[in-house]
Amino acid sequence: MALKVGDQAPDFILVSDQHEEIALKKFRGKKVILYFYPKDDTPGCTREACDFHDNLEKFNKKNTEIIGVSKDSIEKHQKFKQKYHLSFTLLADEKGEVCESYGVINKKSLFGRSFLGIERSTFLIDEEGVICAIWRKVKVNGHSQQVLNELN
Repeated sequence: MALKVGDQAPDFILVSDQHEEIALKKFRGKKVILYFYPKDDTPGCTREACDFHDNLEKFNKKNTEIIGVSKDSIEKHQKFKQKYHLSFTLLADEKGEVCESYGVINKKSLFGRSFLGIERSTFLIDEEGVICAIWRKVKVNGHSQQVLNELN
């Protein structure tokens, strides 16, 4: 069953790019932008991460944490963050279990072949852990601003 606005966000524990175990419930009392993206250091994912980073101060003023999730390894996350000077948390969901619980693993096609992959998706979670907005099949350009508008 797909998650919808008003649902409790599925809790999880994943390892961050800093080798810390991060639980979603650790962020209670703050809003969380939990965004799922296909792959570190690819054009769309880089643009999306950099847009969130460029607006970080605005999100911080709204008591909002940004957390990126992909199936990349901790090491890949570290290189990605370093290369683009990203200063928010990236989580490694190498087994895809959290991606599955949020319903972001979908059939995709590229160059005529089909495969399962992460559909770019963002969840806005309130201070109590409830989902208050969902964006699926995110278009990168302007997405960070869309999320900011939702917070206003």
